[in-house]
Amino acid sequence: MATRGARLPTSGMTSQWAPEPRPLLGSLFSRRRAGFEHPWWGWLEAPGRDSGFEAPDTMAPDATAETGGSVHLLGFSDEILLHILSHVPSTDLVVNVRRVCRKLAALSLDKSLVHTVLLQKDYQASEDKVKQLVKVIGREIQQLSMAGCYWLSGSTIEHVARCRGLVKMNLSGCHLTSLRLSKVLSALQQLRSLAIDVSPGFDASQLSSECRATLSRVRELKQTLFTPSYGVVPCCASLQKLLLYFEILDRTREGAVLSGQLMVGQSNVPHYQNLRIFYARLAPGYINQEVVRLYLAVLSDRTPENLHAFLISVPGSFAESGATKNLLESMARNVALDALQLPKSWLNGSSLLQHMKFNNPFYFSFSRCTLSGGHLIQRVINGGKDLRSLASLNLSGCVHCLLPDSLLHKAEDDIDSSILETLVASCCNLRHLNLSAAHHHSSEGLGRHLCHLLARLRHLRSLSLPVCSVADSAPRADRAPAQPAMHAVPRGFGKKVRIGVQTCSGPFAGHQPSSAFWSLLKNLPFLEHLELIGSNFSSAMPRNEPAIRNSLPPCSRAQNVGDSEVAAIGQLAFLQHLTLAQLPGILTGSGLLSIGLQCQQLQSLSLANLGMMGKVVYMPALSDMLKHCRRLKDLRLEQPYFNANAQFFQALSQCASLQRLCLVSRSGTLQPDAVLAFMARCLHLVVCHMFTGESLTTCKSLQQSLLRSFQAERPALNVVIFPLLHEGLTDVIRDVPMVHLDEITLFKSRVAEEPPNLWW
Repeated sequence: MATRGARLPTSGMTSQWAPEPRPLLGSLFSRRRAGFEHPWWGWLEAPGRDSGFEAPDTMAPDATAETGGSVHLLGFSDEILLHILSHVPSTDLVVNVRRVCRKLAALSLDKSLVHTVLLQKDYQASEDKVKQLVKVIGREIQQLSMAGCYWLSGSTIEHVARCRGLVKMNLSGCHLTSLRLSKVLSALQQLRSLAIDVSPGFDASQLSSECRATLSRVRELKQTLFTPSYGVVPCCASLQKLLLYFEILDRTREGAVLSGQLMVGQSNVPHYQNLRIFYARLAPGYINQEVVRLYLAVLSDRTPENLHAFLISVPGSFAESGATKNLLESMARNVALDALQLPKSWLNGSSLLQHMKFNNPFYFSFSRCTLSGGHLIQRVINGGKDLRSLASLNLSGCVHCLLPDSLLHKAEDDIDSSILETLVASCCNLRHLNLSAAHHHSSEGLGRHLCHLLARLRHLRSLSLPVCSVADSAPRADRAPAQPAMHAVPRGFGKKVRIGVQTCSGPFAGHQPSSAFWSLLKNLPFLEHLELIGSNFSSAMPRNEPAIRNSLPPCSRAQNVGDSEVAAIGQLAFLQHLTLAQLPGILTGSGLLSIGLQCQQLQSLSLANLGMMGKVVYMPALSDMLKHCRRLKDLRLEQPYFNANAQFFQALSQCASLQRLCLVSRSGTLQPDAVLAFMARCLHLVVCHMFTGESLTTCKSLQQSLLRSFQAERPALNVVIFPLLHEGLTDVIRDVPMVHLDEITLFKSRVAEEPPNLWW
């Protein structure tokens, strides 16, 4: 459900990207299937009301305030009602709520509600609803986000031209041709912030002079490229913030190889002289690297004097060129940065960080870099320099960053706690920290465990750790040893009991209050996003490649992290996003119930490779957990040999708010009838992605049945059912809307992935 909230005026880079508080009332107003009515509408109907939602002329003021001696909802002050209505989707306000009575009609059109309209993830925003919304309040809208509204046609998007007062507009993921974009932008003379996609067939020569005039005043541009192109960048002479997302595939559907040389002669040189923020994120593929070099070539000629943030996120290797070396040297001489992220090959073995100047840095990402503990202290923290301004730090894949400098050290060696202690003391205000894709083992010693040191970061709101890093230094005497898998004994539906191992019966039964991980979570009660990812974990479904058939074994220390540690997560009452991947020590999954009972704010859950790889040992516990996840919207489940049967879908259907489901299971099975029944019960579900071991015929038949049965009433429905190991998987994946592909279909660590609030 989309929520709205006005931004306060900001000044400076740090305040511009400062995190905003998020109310906890967002899911209060769930909608019913029939007309998508709100369950509280019955409270609004005063005596004598008819079903036409027209208020009788003779209705007395008190009639709406009290009913039968009790306080009525409309008896609240306008301020309280406006706050309540701010959590109702904009389309419902205009189409439904304003027709309830005169008071709500006036409040629904209040400037505080129509100033900013966010339609992303409002999956019930049909073509007609959007057109009516624009017709009624179009002239009042100043900020409009339709990001990811892939189900709306280009003709509907064209109606945005009526919103002539727009200052900010996000059309990422929407269907727009060059001509339609030109028509829309020609009418929006006040526009200053724009987000669009550049798809194959885009032609900048089709942009009108009025459109180019609007673009010349745009200061913030987010551009997602699906074809080699400069897009509208050359038209934006006033750019201060440029965000580029490169999603170009190396080959067309017909197999033709793409080349960045197609951009030569397309347009004039982009305008970077006023640039303050440059961000580029590349999907895998050589073509994306080739195209981004053309963008960077202009920057290398003359570095913008006011550049404060320079961020390039590249998977794999990205070799330096002469132009990029000149750019980095110019940046080291002429600018002081607040945010930095560079490809690992640009930093590895380089003294660049020693020469870079930083003002009040708030974001650093050194993901996958060979950064040693000494380099971290001397070049990043500058020997313990005060970095209180740093809000987000990404050290994922930096396997040596907490180890002392030595050629003899291995990634699995124990960390040097003094390095982490210096980091924690210097960056005491960190809110987002990513230490995943490494080992970071702790040695014995009171207060020297990684968890004990991280517990001092009381401002943390998101945290990503390798599973083995939270294990106690040595096996605890009070934990019963795990028995080999051969001792598992079946007991009912999927249940396993291990000899000599106690099963948890209550939400916190079997926990170890003395464990380092339990202590960490106790000291971080306001944590909202937690990831525990095995250091050797790799998803079976990588980007733009065939499915992975084999995976590396988990770290041996990860065996000591099991149900009791998972139960400890139940302490996090404000937890909204949880990822658990490659936890071989899971025996029954009983800790999941603790999470379901205690973490009532949980909205997204990702589970992968828990327990034994050959058997799904946690199915009963997961079913019990799902019964309590009333606010869960996204579920991603990756587990070999998973049997998606009627009992699983029966439990999942109790997640009343569920919107997106992704199931990845090598050699897994599913029951088509159970899937159809589940979709009929789960009224808000619009994304159903299942990649299993079923045959292509079974998958296609189920996919067609789902689309035929539910497409008409769910305009945003996106169904992909396909064999995981089929050679055509890559072609199927390319048709998945980017918003779903990036957020749920593909597995990745998301903590500190980008600077906080990079885009509004």
